Amino acid sequence: MIKTEIVQGKIDPFPSEDNHTGEGAEVVFNGRVRETENGKPIVALEYEQYEGMADQELEALAKETVEKFPIHDLFCRHREGEVPVGESSLHISVWAPHRKEALDALSWFISELKKRVPIWKWAIYPDGTKEATSHEC
Repeated sequence: MIKTEIVQGKIDPFPSEDNHTGEGAEVVFNGRVRETENGKPIVALEYEQYEGMADQELEALAKETVEKFPIHDLFCRHREGEVPVGESSLHISVWAPHRKEALDALSWFISELKKRVPIWKWAIYPDGTKEATSHEC
């Protein structure tokens, strides 16, 4: 099963489910906003999506990941709007028969998301100024 969402407001994590009896690995990733961006203190990151296209590309990427790796389920929520320091901007759950497949799929998915999904981010500094920042890290 694949589930992808781009949401406003705090991210509710996907629940851990005991009905995945064929999978020995459940990998959960929460990407949180750090207190610094490019070595400078920030108060938040602001995420903006290309409306409609970002949803489509995120779902296509999830489908590609499930086809590329021996995993069964991939759930992803990405936040848009202003995300304060300490809060999650990205939540992903992957289920697979073994940890290696799950970890490899998760790592590849995140790297490709940052390259391909049209979601941009800006650092918001304590004085209220904003600066475009990359998804490279």
